[in-house]
Amino acid sequence: MSSELLLLLCLLLPLTGTLLVLLARARPNLREACSLLTAAASTGCASWLLCRVAAGERPELQLAPLLPTAPLALRLEPLGAVFACVAAGLWFVTTIYSIGYMRAHGERNQTRFYACFAIAMFAVMGLALSANLLTLFVFYELLTLSTFPLVTHAGTDASRRAGRIYLGVLLGTSIGMLLLALVATHTLAGRLDFAPGGILQEPLAAGRVGPTGLALLFALFAFGVGKAALMPFHRWLPAAMVAPTPVSALLHAVAVVKAGVFTLLKVAVYVFGLDTLATTGAATPIAWVAGFTMLAASLIACRADDLKERLAYSTIAQLAYIVAGIATATASGALGAALHLVTHAFGKITLFFAAGAVLVAAHRTGIRSMTGLARTMPFTFGAFALASLSIIGLPPFGGTWSKWWLGAGLLDAEQPLLFAIWLASAVASAWYLLPVVVRAFTPASAPADAQHHDEGHEAPLACRIAMAITVAGCLASFFGAGPLLTALAAVVQP
Repeated sequence: MSSELLLLLCLLLPLTGTLLVLLARARPNLREACSLLTAAASTGCASWLLCRVAAGERPELQLAPLLPTAPLALRLEPLGAVFACVAAGLWFVTTIYSIGYMRAHGERNQTRFYACFAIAMFAVMGLALSANLLTLFVFYELLTLSTFPLVTHAGTDASRRAGRIYLGVLLGTSIGMLLLALVATHTLAGRLDFAPGGILQEPLAAGRVGPTGLALLFALFAFGVGKAALMPFHRWLPAAMVAPTPVSALLHAVAVVKAGVFTLLKVAVYVFGLDTLATTGAATPIAWVAGFTMLAASLIACRADDLKERLAYSTIAQLAYIVAGIATATASGALGAALHLVTHAFGKITLFFAAGAVLVAAHRTGIRSMTGLARTMPFTFGAFALASLSIIGLPPFGGTWSKWWLGAGLLDAEQPLLFAIWLASAVASAWYLLPVVVRAFTPASAPADAQHHDEGHEAPLACRIAMAITVAGCLASFFGAGPLLTALAAVVQP
């Protein structure tokens, strides 16, 4: 099969899954089987593409002529191939988890849930494999619109309010700033394609833009990508926690937030170029915004009692790590950012899976109410503990390597104060994650916990299978980091 056909297949499989889910809506078992098979096929297709890109192939496929200098087109490159592979694989795992969660929790409108999930993955695949900024922008907006029904899935006043915040922030930033950045880039460079070394080198050399202009343009991209959740454009993320837990997992690990930092990384590497950012210092202001975001979000997470809220602010802090790595404009920082995009995905999705399992099995959301709960849910809290170690950055889990490269990037950029802020935030991640584990494994005293009559039971089997797979991913990204680092190194050192 040709690589061009594989690109098209990777894009069309989620749409096929959407159609199959809608056709099978009256038969839940068939509907879920269609979701699983489509996700599995997408994972296989994305993995095949990753093998092709590792072999040196860079195929391109034009879908439609939007602008003479920027058609709707796909192009295979290492960063996009890695992101597509991770997203497709975690879509398959999240579908397994969703089967257990949605049935056990008695969720309504499950057909709409699975259909919107598949459309969102179509948008993710298009974004991951985009050949230029315009194509990326189209799929970026589609991702926002397709995930809106998932955020408002419950149909309550709280979910509708969260949906308004979600759309308001993400559409406001993308139309108000990201689109403006695209227009400015096209005006300066005359094109919008992704090219190794960046497309803004020539305008800089010709004097059509200076360091200050580049800094303003990079800021437009950084804040315009609202899905990266830099403060003050972060409110949509904790607000969206009213959605079902599989949606939270989608938002935090598979699609939305990773699409944000992935977009910013592609812009830094293929539009500006790391050398251009380093010589002009254009990304330095955003590095400090990321430093403030990671520290502030970590402190808020430490104080939150609701488990999903704590995990939401943890995500904001971890995304700021990635943005800071990008903004160092060093090869090691960008490599750490790309690697953290992968390792954080496996760790954070496990944490949200565990939070959802606790809600389904024990009907608890507050951390203070989870004392002793590991007695009846040892597997769930065991998975939470292992994923926490990966997020913190301890061996033998994948977060170790991404944290190592991120720290090296900050030091290479000669930013000791920013490194200290990053280190303080990393310590804070242990402060807000490990107490959840300690509390769950601490025997509960009867007087203090008499109010909790439901002592819980272990999570549904499908949920446990999903958590086992993602914990294995945390381990695999530590022991098998070599090939992943080789693939990503081709991005930052083309």
